[in-house]
Amino acid sequence: MIKLLPIFSLVLVSCDRGVDQPAPAEKVSWISSDPAYWNEIQFGGEGSAQWNEGVLKLDAGVELTGTQYGGELPGIPYELELEARKIAGSDFFCGLTFPVSSKDECLTLILGGWGGGTVGISSIDGMDASENETTTYRNFEDGTWYRIRVRVKEGHLSAFIDDEQVVDVATDGRKLGLRAGVIEYCAPLGLAAWQTAAEVRGLRWRSLAD
Repeated sequence: MIKLLPIFSLVLVSCDRGVDQPAPAEKVSWISSDPAYWNEIQFGGEGSAQWNEGVLKLDAGVELTGTQYGGELPGIPYELELEARKIAGSDFFCGLTFPVSSKDECLTLILGGWGGGTVGISSIDGMDASENETTTYRNFEDGTWYRIRVRVKEGHLSAFIDDEQVVDVATDGRKLGLRAGVIEYCAPLGLAAWQTAAEVRGLRWRSLAD
Protein backbone atom coordinates (compact mmCIF):
# COMPACT_ATOMS: atom_id res chain seq x y z
CA MET A 1 0.00 0.00 0.00
CA ILE A 2 2.78 2.47 0.84
CA LYS A 3 4.49 2.00 -2.50
CA LEU A 4 1.24 2.65 -4.38
CA LEU A 5 0.48 6.00 -2.75
CA PRO A 6 2.75 8.14 -4.99
CA ILE A 7 1.18 6.66 -8.12
CA PHE A 8 -2.31 7.29 -6.81
CA SER A 9 -1.34 10.88 -6.00
CA LEU A 10 -0.08 11.42 -9.54
CA VAL A 11 -3.37 10.20 -10.95
CA LEU A 12 -5.26 12.65 -8.79
CA VAL A 13 -3.01 15.52 -9.84
CA SER A 14 -3.47 14.66 -13.52
CA CYS A 15 -7.24 14.68 -13.14
CA ASP A 16 -7.17 17.98 -11.24
CA ARG A 17 -5.23 19.56 -14.09
CA GLY A 18 -8.10 18.85 -16.45
CA VAL A 19 -6.50 16.28 -18.69
CA ASP A 20 -8.94 15.60 -21.52
CA GLN A 21 -10.64 12.24 -21.24
CA PRO A 22 -12.08 10.57 -24.34
CA ALA A 23 -15.88 10.71 -24.45
CA PRO A 24 -17.51 7.31 -24.09
CA ALA A 25 -18.55 5.92 -27.45
CA GLU A 26 -22.29 5.73 -28.10
CA LYS A 27 -23.33 2.10 -27.64
CA VAL A 28 -25.60 1.98 -30.67
CA SER A 29 -25.29 4.22 -33.70
CA TRP A 30 -28.21 5.48 -35.74
CA ILE A 31 -28.20 4.64 -39.44
CA SER A 32 -29.85 7.19 -41.71
CA SER A 33 -31.58 5.93 -44.83
CA ASP A 34 -29.93 6.96 -48.08
CA PRO A 35 -32.36 8.73 -50.47
CA ALA A 36 -30.54 7.08 -53.37
CA TYR A 37 -32.02 3.70 -52.38
CA TRP A 38 -35.66 4.84 -52.44
CA ASN A 39 -37.70 3.99 -55.50
CA GLU A 40 -41.04 5.51 -56.51
CA ILE A 41 -43.80 2.94 -56.65
CA GLN A 42 -46.04 2.69 -59.70
CA PHE A 43 -49.39 2.04 -58.01
CA GLY A 44 -51.43 3.51 -60.86
CA GLY A 45 -52.74 7.03 -60.46
CA GLU A 46 -49.98 7.86 -57.98
CA GLY A 47 -48.51 11.30 -57.37
CA SER A 48 -44.81 12.08 -57.30
CA ALA A 49 -42.63 10.74 -54.46
CA GLN A 50 -39.30 12.58 -54.50
CA TRP A 51 -36.55 13.27 -51.98
CA ASN A 52 -35.12 16.78 -51.94
CA GLU A 53 -32.50 17.91 -49.41
CA GLY A 54 -33.43 15.16 -46.99
CA VAL A 55 -37.21 15.62 -47.22
CA LEU A 56 -39.51 13.18 -49.02
CA LYS A 57 -42.43 14.92 -50.69
CA LEU A 58 -45.45 12.75 -51.41
CA ASP A 59 -47.91 14.40 -53.77
CA ALA A 60 -51.56 13.40 -53.50
CA GLY A 61 -52.55 10.69 -55.95
CA VAL A 62 -55.82 9.21 -57.11
CA GLU A 63 -55.20 6.59 -54.42
CA LEU A 64 -51.75 5.69 -53.08
CA THR A 65 -48.49 7.57 -53.54
CA GLY A 66 -45.39 5.93 -52.16
CA THR A 67 -41.80 4.82 -52.28
CA GLN A 68 -39.94 1.64 -51.38
CA TYR A 69 -36.49 1.27 -49.83
CA GLY A 70 -34.10 -0.99 -51.70
CA GLY A 71 -31.07 -0.75 -49.42
CA GLU A 72 -29.88 -2.88 -46.51
CA LEU A 73 -32.57 -3.46 -43.90
CA PRO A 74 -32.30 -3.23 -40.12
CA GLY A 75 -32.02 -6.52 -38.28
CA ILE A 76 -34.35 -7.60 -35.48
CA PRO A 77 -34.55 -6.17 -32.83
CA TYR A 78 -34.45 -2.58 -33.99
CA GLU A 79 -35.94 0.88 -33.54
CA LEU A 80 -36.93 3.12 -36.44
CA GLU A 81 -37.91 6.77 -36.30
CA LEU A 82 -38.91 9.58 -38.63
CA GLU A 83 -40.87 12.81 -38.74
CA ALA A 84 -43.93 13.24 -40.95
CA ARG A 85 -46.51 15.91 -41.61
CA LYS A 86 -49.71 16.22 -43.60
CA ILE A 87 -49.77 19.03 -46.14
CA ALA A 88 -53.30 18.57 -47.46
CA GLY A 89 -55.85 15.80 -47.62
CA SER A 90 -58.25 13.83 -45.47
CA ASP A 91 -56.68 10.38 -45.16
CA PHE A 92 -53.45 8.81 -43.99
CA PHE A 93 -50.37 10.93 -44.53
CA CYS A 94 -47.95 8.31 -43.26
CA GLY A 95 -48.21 4.62 -44.01
CA LEU A 96 -44.93 3.20 -42.75
CA THR A 97 -44.37 -0.38 -43.88
CA PHE A 98 -41.60 -2.19 -42.00
CA PRO A 99 -40.22 -5.72 -41.54
CA VAL A 100 -41.23 -7.61 -38.40
CA SER A 101 -39.40 -10.93 -38.36
CA SER A 102 -38.06 -10.89 -41.92
CA LYS A 103 -38.52 -9.09 -45.21
CA ASP A 104 -41.34 -11.54 -45.93
CA GLU A 105 -43.33 -10.65 -42.80
CA CYS A 106 -44.19 -6.95 -42.67
CA LEU A 107 -46.70 -4.59 -41.10
CA THR A 108 -47.84 -1.03 -41.78
CA LEU A 109 -48.25 1.71 -39.21
CA ILE A 110 -51.08 3.98 -40.36
CA LEU A 111 -51.37 7.60 -39.22
CA GLY A 112 -54.53 9.48 -40.14
CA GLY A 113 -56.42 6.77 -41.99
CA TRP A 114 -60.14 6.20 -42.48
CA GLY A 115 -61.07 9.87 -42.74
CA GLY A 116 -57.99 11.43 -41.15
CA GLY A 117 -57.92 10.31 -37.52
CA THR A 118 -57.25 6.58 -37.27
CA VAL A 119 -53.92 5.28 -35.95
CA GLY A 120 -53.06 1.60 -35.89
CA ILE A 121 -51.25 -1.40 -37.35
CA SER A 122 -52.30 -3.28 -40.49
CA SER A 123 -52.74 -6.16 -40.27
CA ILE A 124 -52.95 -8.39 -37.19
CA ASP A 125 -54.86 -11.65 -37.44
CA GLY A 126 -56.29 -10.36 -40.71
CA MET A 127 -57.71 -7.20 -39.12
CA ASP A 128 -56.76 -3.73 -40.37
CA ALA A 129 -55.53 -0.73 -38.40
CA SER A 130 -59.14 0.37 -38.01
CA GLU A 131 -60.36 -2.83 -36.37
CA ASN A 132 -57.76 -4.46 -34.11
CA GLU A 133 -56.48 -3.73 -30.60
CA THR A 134 -53.93 -1.19 -31.88
CA THR A 135 -56.69 1.13 -33.15
CA THR A 136 -56.71 4.63 -31.64
CA TYR A 137 -57.82 8.05 -32.86
CA ARG A 138 -55.98 11.34 -33.04
CA ASN A 139 -56.35 14.77 -34.59
CA PHE A 140 -53.49 15.62 -36.95
CA GLU A 141 -52.97 19.27 -37.84
CA ASP A 142 -51.93 20.20 -41.39
CA GLY A 143 -48.33 21.40 -41.52
CA THR A 144 -47.34 20.03 -38.09
CA TRP A 145 -44.37 17.69 -37.87
CA TYR A 146 -45.00 14.54 -35.81
CA ARG A 147 -42.15 12.38 -34.53
CA ILE A 148 -42.89 8.72 -35.12
CA ARG A 149 -40.98 5.85 -33.56
CA VAL A 150 -41.43 2.08 -34.00
CA ARG A 151 -39.74 -0.63 -31.93
CA VAL A 152 -39.66 -4.16 -33.27
CA LYS A 153 -38.59 -6.91 -30.88
CA GLU A 154 -39.01 -10.66 -30.83
CA GLY A 155 -42.63 -11.19 -29.90
CA HIS A 156 -43.45 -7.53 -29.30
CA LEU A 157 -44.22 -4.34 -31.21
CA SER A 158 -44.56 -0.78 -29.94
CA ALA A 159 -45.01 2.62 -31.58
CA PHE A 160 -44.92 6.20 -30.38
CA ILE A 161 -46.04 9.61 -31.63
CA ASP A 162 -44.12 12.48 -30.05
CA ASP A 163 -43.05 10.09 -27.23
CA GLU A 164 -46.66 9.11 -26.49
CA GLN A 165 -47.07 5.36 -26.83
CA VAL A 166 -49.85 4.48 -29.25
CA VAL A 167 -49.10 0.80 -29.93
CA ASP A 168 -48.14 -1.86 -27.38
CA VAL A 169 -48.91 -5.34 -28.64
CA ALA A 170 -47.55 -8.86 -28.19
CA THR A 171 -47.00 -10.55 -31.54
CA ASP A 172 -46.18 -14.13 -30.53
CA GLY A 173 -48.63 -16.54 -32.09
CA ARG A 174 -50.35 -13.81 -34.12
CA LYS A 175 -50.88 -13.73 -37.86
CA LEU A 176 -48.92 -10.71 -39.07
CA GLY A 177 -49.00 -9.35 -42.61
CA LEU A 178 -49.86 -6.50 -44.90
CA ARG A 179 -53.38 -5.65 -45.97
CA ALA A 180 -54.09 -7.34 -49.28
CA GLY A 181 -53.58 -4.96 -52.20
CA VAL A 182 -51.03 -2.57 -53.63
CA ILE A 183 -49.64 -1.59 -50.21
CA GLU A 184 -47.65 -4.81 -50.63
CA TYR A 185 -45.45 -2.92 -53.10
CA CYS A 186 -44.05 -0.98 -50.12
CA ALA A 187 -42.56 -4.11 -48.53
CA PRO A 188 -40.23 -4.69 -46.87
CA LEU A 189 -39.69 -1.03 -46.01
CA GLY A 190 -41.69 1.77 -47.54
CA LEU A 191 -43.66 4.97 -47.11
CA ALA A 192 -47.03 5.83 -48.58
CA ALA A 193 -49.94 8.27 -48.33
CA TRP A 194 -53.55 7.84 -49.47
CA GLN A 195 -55.06 10.71 -51.50
CA THR A 196 -53.03 13.06 -49.30
CA ALA A 197 -50.00 15.29 -49.79
CA ALA A 198 -47.36 14.76 -47.11
CA GLU A 199 -43.70 15.16 -46.23
CA VAL A 200 -41.28 12.89 -44.37
CA ARG A 201 -37.80 13.56 -43.04
CA GLY A 202 -35.17 12.15 -40.70
CA LEU A 203 -35.83 8.47 -41.30
CA ARG A 204 -33.24 6.39 -39.46
CA TRP A 205 -32.91 3.21 -37.42
CA ARG A 206 -30.67 1.52 -34.89
CA SER A 207 -30.18 -1.95 -33.46
CA LEU A 208 -31.66 -2.78 -30.07
CA ALA A 209 -29.51 -5.88 -29.64
CA ASP A 210 -27.57 -6.07 -26.36
